[in-house]
Amino acid sequence: MVLLVLSAMAATSKILQPFVFNGRSENTSERWNALSKYILQNIGTPEDWGESRAVPPSTFGLARADGSMPYEVDIDKVCRLNSENAYAVTYGQAFMALGVADASFRIEVKPVFEVNVSLEATFPSYNDTVYNFEVLTTRHGVTVETELACYTVAQSYLELHYVDTSDGRGYVNITLSNTVTGSALLVVIAKSLSDSRMATFYVCAFAHNSLAPNPKGTFLRLSPLNYSLDASFIQRDINLSEAYALTFDYRSTLVQATSNNESATYGLPFFLDSCPTVIVVTGHNSTVFFAEWTTYPQIPLRAGADFSNATSLSNVFSYTYIVSINSAAYECTVWLGDLRE
Repeated sequence: MVLLVLSAMAATSKILQPFVFNGRSENTSERWNALSKYILQNIGTPEDWGESRAVPPSTFGLARADGSMPYEVDIDKVCRLNSENAYAVTYGQAFMALGVADASFRIEVKPVFEVNVSLEATFPSYNDTVYNFEVLTTRHGVTVETELACYTVAQSYLELHYVDTSDGRGYVNITLSNTVTGSALLVVIAKSLSDSRMATFYVCAFAHNSLAPNPKGTFLRLSPLNYSLDASFIQRDINLSEAYALTFDYRSTLVQATSNNESATYGLPFFLDSCPTVIVVTGHNSTVFFAEWTTYPQIPLRAGADFSNATSLSNVFSYTYIVSINSAAYECTVWLGDLRE
């Protein structure tokens, strides 16, 4: 795998629509290239608009206000672009803040490589059940050598296993007592052996002595922002149990700061770990155990205009960068297009 380094910061441009050669063509390409960099290198106003729970930006930019290097993106500005967050900025608000009337845009942020988890086999016995999972780590179909931190979260249960994947493939065996019931989560956090700043995650929900797990977001809406987590209740009769913040090297049990019949808040620790933090909140809805999760920053992120029908635009370009969020490396693609003349 070609090593990615933050110092490179080289943008790759792809023309997705057949280029219309005219007097504006070269200028348009240069303009979009400059605008994509502006979005990632400009702080925006107010400079801490990412931390706000109500105020949209008056000018748009994703850079961290106190950043020390180029393409250092603010963790909370990324979260406020994610529609899963209760305090998300709409595309209309971001479009107005950017202030470029003829520029449609889309922003995508994701880990540099992928991890996929599949349940291969189940071995039940009288006292417990063993689950065998296969883990694959790849980038564009090429295997990535990684180390895995594998957390199991179930009712009153949290366990961690470390696994090496020298060939991009690993296996994890999870043993759960049959006295435990309800859905469970396998949280896998993978770090590249060639560059520890490159990390990714995968959360696999599986049933244990219960019906199939409910879809994510059935019971809670989780909104991390400014190192605080808001857990809004989607259903009635919610009783929260444990909440965890999980990274490759660290884990913490979260303490409720406030709670009422509609929501609860938790403080989030700042981990000195170059990877996303996976947040898990467990509880019961009447007699049903659940485990809801999100990440901080909330990625993968896909926000902005829909370019699936590129024929509606005269030019569509994408510019891909390696950006840093809390010292971890992510791949960020900025899509830009203008209206037909």
